[in-house]
Amino acid sequence: MKKQIILNLPVKDLGKSRAFFSALGFSFNSRFSGENAAFMTIVDGAIEAMLTTEPFFQSLIDKPVVNAKEANEFVICLSCESREEVDSLIAKAVAAGGRIPHPPEDHGFMYDQGFEDIDGHLWNLVWTAPEA
Repeated sequence: MKKQIILNLPVKDLGKSRAFFSALGFSFNSRFSGENAAFMTIVDGAIEAMLTTEPFFQSLIDKPVVNAKEANEFVICLSCESREEVDSLIAKAVAAGGRIPHPPEDHGFMYDQGFEDIDGHLWNLVWTAPEA
């Protein structure tokens, strides 16, 4: 069996979160989605996310759900094919209601920028020169 990463993210409004990530170009698998969760493909067959309503997410754990707008447990970092892809995804995230927490960082061999999704989860997009 091929290994893959599946993130489980609690969201306040599943419909709004689906619309946000659809605007970034991510797709959803209806076979594994329902009224409490939506299975999102980030990188086909390798990186997926299960967006779950907060009450459903809470039923899976024995600790409180963190409000990602107030505290962060981790940052999701995705590699991109180019600087232009970083900028394009950031523009789409902002247009869909996301927030930019810091300006882009350009180190010559590496370029990155982050966004906060509508539930407060932090995403970092990074391009690294192949020769680096």
